[in-house]
Amino acid sequence: MNNTKTTAISGCVIWFLLICMISSCVMPIFFIVGSVSSFSEFAIQTTGGWLCPEGTTPESYTYATTTADEFGNQQPSTAYELHCVDSNGTVVKEDPVVYAFIWIGIWGAIGLILSGVLTFVFAVPGGMLVTKVLNKLRTPRTDDRR
Repeated sequence: MNNTKTTAISGCVIWFLLICMISSCVMPIFFIVGSVSSFSEFAIQTTGGWLCPEGTTPESYTYATTTADEFGNQQPSTAYELHCVDSNGTVVKEDPVVYAFIWIGIWGAIGLILSGVLTFVFAVPGGMLVTKVLNKLRTPRTDDRR
């Protein structure tokens, strides 16, 4: 196997391992950031611009509700919705879920882009290191010990 093939194979292996390792660290962080910030005013305004009909304004609507804990007990909770309000103050459209999925997806895409950039940054030195190690292992020994 010549040096070009060794470099290509080791580069692919290193790239695959790095994307798996980096993504497993980066992606959960970005999904958590997206989840926690999904009820912010900025998230409502950003996603509302895509989801609300023309001539309406996106607004955050909250209300008290309950949720079940891990033991099945009811606990008080706050729910968040995106409401599209026209100029008269009438709610034209209610969206309790899709805006949050879009917002979390935006953060997930940012995490994927960052993972890809970091992988390419670390793949070149990693591939060179593996190639150097493989070439050292492949070189025949000059001594006659057997």
